[in-house]
Amino acid sequence: MNREELSFAEIGEEHLAEATDIYNYYVLNTTVSFHTEGLTVQDMKRNMLTRDPRFKSYAVMLGGEMQGYVLITRHKNKQAYDVTGEISVYLKPECTGKKLGRPALAFIERVAAEHGFHTLVATVCSENAPSRSFFESSGYEQSAYYREIGRKFGRWLDIAVYQKIVGA
Repeated sequence: MNREELSFAEIGEEHLAEATDIYNYYVLNTTVSFHTEGLTVQDMKRNMLTRDPRFKSYAVMLGGEMQGYVLITRHKNKQAYDVTGEISVYLKPECTGKKLGRPALAFIERVAAEHGFHTLVATVCSENAPSRSFFESSGYEQSAYYREIGRKFGRWLDIAVYQKIVGA
């Protein structure tokens, strides 16, 4: 991969259909997402195009084509949590393992720090070993573990929550 080709574009209407397809792959085929039914483009629009300038979504672009997206969302809807953002990185299934995740994560961490976030959290299904390893090797520490907190594909699922301090 030529690093110069990798860029990030703020998600706009033109990215929503592709972002929806990417996300729905994980909804319908994996335990990466705890949604059990696919989302619509309108659902994704509500999730990704917020009025709050701190909570943003960005397309991961390589050679002019969207490879995935990364986003910061509200952790909890209470004022004391305004210094914490929840992050997610979603890549097209065929783009995993191509070394796009680390620069996408580094990018969203920089954006978060620039927007005054102190802490970032990432919630990962416990059986998702690649994502757990990804966050651990990127300086995130497991800060919580919840047993049997979700049910999908006829089985109970656990989650691990990872945390990283990115701001002052």
